[in-house]
Amino acid sequence: MIESRCGILCSQCEYREQMNCKGCVHIDTPFWGDSCPIKSCCENKKQDNCGQCADFPCNLLNEFAYDKENGDNGQRILQCKMWCRK
Repeated sequence: MIESRCGILCSQCEYREQMNCKGCVHIDTPFWGDSCPIKSCCENKKQDNCGQCADFPCNLLNEFAYDKENGDNGQRILQCKMWCRK
């Protein structure tokens, strides 16, 4: 089951319960700000997640995945690939 647009596993997110977040595929506005560029991009392209995009993995997704403070060293990219294989 797809949990996010970018490949983050929302079920493992430390903020999920404290922010009452249902994951970006189930909400209009993320708890962390007015919008998320990755969420917006996927939804504008009518895709479930980044892995379905012809530009995958794009520069924007790579920036998020390998961000020094909040990145996950590419794990979200691998997750998108797994979702798209099913």
